[in-house]
This record gives sequence, structure tokens and C-alpha cells, in this order.
Amino acid sequence: MPISATRPAGFAGRFRAVIARELRPTLRLAVPLALAELGWMAMGIVDSLMVGRLPRSAVALGAVSLGSTLYHTVAIFANGLLLGLDTTVAQAFGRGDHDDARTSLRTGIVLALALSAPVMLAASLAPAVVRRAGVAPEIVAAMAPFLRALNWGTPPLLFYFALRRYLQAVNIVAPVTFAYISANAVNAFFNWVFIFGHLGSPAMGVSGSGWSTCVARIYMAAVLAAAAWKAARAAPYSKAPAVDWVRVRRLLGLGLPAAMQILMEIGVFATVGTLIGKLGAVPLAAHQIAINCAAFTYMVPLGISSAAAVRVGNALGRGDSEGARDSGWMAILLGAGFMAAAGVFLAAMPRVIARAFTGDGAVISAAATLLMIAAAFQLFDGLQTVATGALRGAGNTRTPMIANLAAYWLIGLPVGCVLGFKLRWGAAGLWAGLCVGLILLGTGLLAAWHRTSALRNCRTAELPN
Repeated sequence: MPISATRPAGFAGRFRAVIARELRPTLRLAVPLALAELGWMAMGIVDSLMVGRLPRSAVALGAVSLGSTLYHTVAIFANGLLLGLDTTVAQAFGRGDHDDARTSLRTGIVLALALSAPVMLAASLAPAVVRRAGVAPEIVAAMAPFLRALNWGTPPLLFYFALRRYLQAVNIVAPVTFAYISANAVNAFFNWVFIFGHLGSPAMGVSGSGWSTCVARIYMAAVLAAAAWKAARAAPYSKAPAVDWVRVRRLLGLGLPAAMQILMEIGVFATVGTLIGKLGAVPLAAHQIAINCAAFTYMVPLGISSAAAVRVGNALGRGDSEGARDSGWMAILLGAGFMAAAGVFLAAMPRVIARAFTGDGAVISAAATLLMIAAAFQLFDGLQTVATGALRGAGNTRTPMIANLAAYWLIGLPVGCVLGFKLRWGAAGLWAGLCVGLILLGTGLLAAWHRTSALRNCRTAELPN
């Protein structure tokens, strides 16, 4: 039989073998982590629903929305600085070096606590910044006490982030999911107590939502601390872990590009939202509907991305470059499959989805157009998100940062501005620019992972010196 005739059968056989070997363990990590990401998003929705019942709900909602956005921009950047734990812990666990994994955890906790002060300082300056930017005084007045309360939850939040990176890297994910799901109940309960003044508490209004979130973050950190302590008892130390200051520098070397990549991604969508705000209330309302839908679908590949980082890191840690390649491709396939289905769903019923948010015919029409554009980039958003995680597991956080800068800021945003303002496509033009950027980003990072996974002789990722 000719060689060319045997290749398809050989490829099909290998593909089936990879599916059989990788699908179940990848799903075992990815599903709980995707649920955790959805739980993170749900906490913001619960806050909005609760403060929306206050008198002058428009001011209350505006204060919570603006305050949360400003705070999370800073906090998620700090979380990005801890993403180096995905690489160091996963690879140490893969080679069976539990002491090294715990040394990375302790170092990450020290880094998290050290980051708390600058994050809190930056968040405390936000009211003055938005006041100077011309935000309505009544919104700033309501936002300031909310942000102050939210800010006290910074140390437990960053402590939680460090514990989460460690636990998922050692394949302990159930507590992560449980923490987020149950924290939503904790948050909802204390929202009811603090916002409206039940069970002897004064009625704090908007600031009560900040305090309830603070309590929920303390709770989440406690849940993961208990899980980490239980894991430590199951596998005792052969030597006491210590803070490794060289490792702090290495974690920052991995984490800073990842944090910059996250900041650039958040920043471009925030910039587009601001530009659309200049077009009027209808385009802005349509943008909010479409971005909420896109953010919801994005949570699933984001969870798969974390699973990819862990699976790739574990495989490289045990010197299995072929296993790392297969794990990365399996995760990318799952992310692409989910987002392709999400794209079909958004394209099939954009007006139905928009109508669930509003009864305004003009907003429904505008949102339906943006949802069609969102449908077009779903697949590529899934590809870029999961490929970023796979590359992080291999110790490569710089490529996604550079790719985000080029695709979003050097190409997508300028194209969007030309289409939106010069060609007068409006919000659809700005979203079309984002679509172009995401197509390039997804394609580019897929190629980067293909190149990385082809390095069969690469056993472990090199950490920055």
C-alpha cells in the first residue's frame, strides 16, 4: 500500500488515541474551573441585582458598575502577576517535587501580600480620578464608600488568587469551584443584611454591597486555605518550605507579561466602550448587551485555558514533551468546539437574545448587529484564550503579550476607529475592528503553540533568570 494512503489512517488512529487519553483528564480540570469563572461573574450580577432595588437605582447601579470596573482592572492586573505559579507549580508537581511546588506557593503568598498595598493605594485614588474626568458627582459620591469597603477585601482576594493557582496546578480543583459557588450565597446573604439593614445591621446602601463582597472574599480565602492545609497533611514536607527571593523575581518575570496581556485585553474593550459612549445612549446600551453575552461565553474557554496551563506544565515537569503537546491541543480543541457552538447560537437568534435585555426596538436592532459580529469572533476568541494558557504552561508568557499588543492596539482598534468614525459605521465599525484583531490574535497564538509544541526535545520551560 502506498505511504500516502496509510497516513490518514495513521493520523486518525493517533487522533483517537489522543482523545481517549486526554479528553477525560482535561474535562476533569476544565469543567470545575469554567464553573469557577462563571461564579466570579455571577458575584457581580448579584451585586447589581441587589443594589438595583435601592431608591435612585440608576445612581446605585452606576456607582457599583464603575467602582467594580476600576477596582477589578487593578486587582486582575495583580492576579496576572501571580500567573507564573501556573508554570512553576505545575511543572514541579509534574516531576513529583512537592517541596518545590510548596516553595512556589509560599513565595506566591508573600508576593500576593506585598501587592496588596499598591493595589489598595491605586483603588483609593480612583474616586479623585473619575471626579476629574467629569463623572457625575452623585455617582462619585455613591461610588467612593463602596470602593473603600471593597478595597479592604484586597489582601484576602490576592491570598485567594495565590492559593487557587497552587491548588489547580496540583490538580485539586473541587475546592476552587465550591469556594466560588458558595461565595455567591455568602455574598447574596450579606448584601441583604448590609444594603437594606437586616439582622441589626444599619442600612448601608451601596457601600453595603462592598462590605458583603469583602466578607465573601475572606470566606473564599479561608476555604482554599483549608484545602491547601489538607493537601499538605496528605503529603508531608521532606523539608520546610522557605521564601525564595530569586523565585520572586522569576515569578514576576513570568507574571508581568501575563499581567500586561490581561491589561491590554481589558483595556481595549474598555476603550471601545468609551468610544461607543460618544455615539449616544442607544449604541452604548447595545454595546453593553453584546459585551455581556461575549463575556459570559468567554468564561468557559478561560476555565479551559487554566486547565491547559496545568496539563501542559505537569507534562513538561515529568519530561513528557509529547504529552504536553497532546494536552495543549486537546484543550484548544475543547475551547474551539465550545466557542464555535456559542458562535452558532449567537448568530441564530441575535434579536431574541437582545430582547431578553430590553424592549426598546432601536436598542434591539443595534444589539443584534453587534451580536452577529460577536458570533463571528467566538471561535478565534476561544483559540487565543486556550492557546495563551497552553503557552503559559510551557513558560511562554511574552508571546501572548506581544500578540495582544499587535492584534488589538496596533491593528484592531485603529481599524475599528476608521470603520466606526471615518466610514460612519458607528458601534458596528468599532466591533468589526475588534473582530479583525481577534481573528489575527487567535490565528497567531495558534501558530505560536504549534511552533512551541513542535519542539520535541524541550523538556521543561526555562524560567527567566
